[in-house]
Amino acid sequence: MVPFRRLLAIRTLSRTLESRDSSYLLRSSRSCYSHFSKDHELHSQRTWFHTQRGHCALPWSDGSTALHSLMAVELSVFSIKKRLVTTQARAPPQARQMGALKVSVSSPGFIYEPFAPREPMPFWRRWFTKSGWRRTKDDIILELKSAYAITKLRKSGYSKHQFYKEAIELYKEISAQIANGDKNSLRKAVTEKMYSELKNEIKQRESRWSKVYWEMIEPVIKIRTLRARLIGVDRNDLNKVFIQLTLEFLTKQKFEAYDSKGTIVAGDKTKEVLVRDIWVFEKSLFHPGAYWRLCGRISV
Repeated sequence: MVPFRRLLAIRTLSRTLESRDSSYLLRSSRSCYSHFSKDHELHSQRTWFHTQRGHCALPWSDGSTALHSLMAVELSVFSIKKRLVTTQARAPPQARQMGALKVSVSSPGFIYEPFAPREPMPFWRRWFTKSGWRRTKDDIILELKSAYAITKLRKSGYSKHQFYKEAIELYKEISAQIANGDKNSLRKAVTEKMYSELKNEIKQRESRWSKVYWEMIEPVIKIRTLRARLIGVDRNDLNKVFIQLTLEFLTKQKFEAYDSKGTIVAGDKTKEVLVRDIWVFEKSLFHPGAYWRLCGRISV
């Protein structure tokens, strides 16, 4: 009798979730602005230097901050006090290959709903407890949000295969620019807030190491999209949005650091290290010719 009652409860819950999710989709775009103003906190990350071999992050930072398409049901609209300024700039190499002048625009300046791994939940707990039902509903909503964002991105000509190629090129370029301390090139490949963080990171590293050798071994072992989110900048025009894609990179890398005398002080470029990075890339969907830029790195 007890199992039968549980089955009835699960069936009732399923119908409730479907009806609530449908109403949620209709309400979400209206309520997200007030929700953000109350609950959202900007996430920034201080970087430190690691000299231990085998650490799963770039050796000169404490972690990586960055796209698994988890699916979006709401279009997040936020007021950004800073006026968006459109500026023409020389695009990074991966963008210039498309043969047109690209446009760089001011970034919202934060990662919306940063990705965080979800703890595994046993089957019995997920389907036979209230906490499990709530978790299942939350997981479905997270997936639907990413799906909505990816669907909107596809309307602008998005190709997963092409984007992954561009993302890998960006990953290599930005990592090499950080290693070489090339701030001028770095400025064009990252958002304003990210550039400020990386500039400080390079300054701290140069105070310890005179030179850094970095190399990524190709091909990339794994790349996948973890999350997709939309950020609106005009409450009266839902087409004016930025999209953020969170990507996971699993690569093999070589690293070595030297002091002012050329002596090796960290790393070993003869050994390959397995590195897992999570980077967030951002792009405007309402400026023709806008290109992808790194807007954050997530440490997990």
